[in-house]
Amino acid sequence: MKLFEYEAKEIFSKYGIPTPLGELITSPKQARETAKRINGPVVIKAQVLVAGRGKAGGILFASSPEEAELSSSKLLGSEIKGIRVQSVLVEEKLSINKELYFSITVDRSNRSYVVIASSEGGMEIEEIAAVTPEKIIKVFVNPLYGFRSYHARQIAKKLGYMGRQMRELAAIFLKLYRVAMDCDAELCEMNPIVETAEGKFVAADARLIIDDNALYRQPEFQKRLTKIDRDKLTSQELEAQKSGLAYVKLDGNIGAIGNGAGLVMATLDAIKLYGGNPANFLDMGGGASSDKIAT
Repeated sequence: MKLFEYEAKEIFSKYGIPTPLGELITSPKQARETAKRINGPVVIKAQVLVAGRGKAGGILFASSPEEAELSSSKLLGSEIKGIRVQSVLVEEKLSINKELYFSITVDRSNRSYVVIASSEGGMEIEEIAAVTPEKIIKVFVNPLYGFRSYHARQIAKKLGYMGRQMRELAAIFLKLYRVAMDCDAELCEMNPIVETAEGKFVAADARLIIDDNALYRQPEFQKRLTKIDRDKLTSQELEAQKSGLAYVKLDGNIGAIGNGAGLVMATLDAIKLYGGNPANFLDMGGGASSDKIAT
């Protein structure tokens, strides 16, 4: 289960992780009022569950309440990668000294969490790995002992911080690990976590993905499954859901349809093996009928 940025930030804040001052809004008038309360430059961020939101024009800046109203009117109702924007997050624009990357995710081969950090924040971790792999720090977390304070301090030091800043940054890392553990997260990410001009650290962006298999012990998130969150689905995903199909849009140009998840995964692997790039994952389910295939 993917959470919106504003939802992830609400959870981060509950655990004491600093986040920018801001408010979720659904109308340009609200954006103007929020920007007026912030009393400074703001950033307007479309709340959609897609990667590359910024490159797709989903993040705008405004230096006045009037600009915030205009920018939010451009985003609200628009589509970003096929998903309609129904709300935006209006936040204070941070004075940035440095951008860092920090995440906690599941390493399935090791059956444990892995902590990933980099001094090159603000871009996808895949881009960081491709451009500056030497700047990526990884710590595999032993499930018996967990992510300890000395791990967090070591990472902060490797990122170039000492003294007060090292301790403050390490404390944020430990809090994010607690979020991951308490929420049964597959991914907790701050990208970027910003060092401000004042030397403070703030989670400027937040991602949180909850393990669907753990929802039975996460009643807060399980409630979200009682109704369809249509604003989170593309038109293709909605159509597939109505037809009882499992569909996930990918970035390639070769369609893949299969009768069972295992067969679809094998097909995607074969496409990649021969140099192709799949455009989707579409599972019709075992024993699909001719009527289902026709849809």
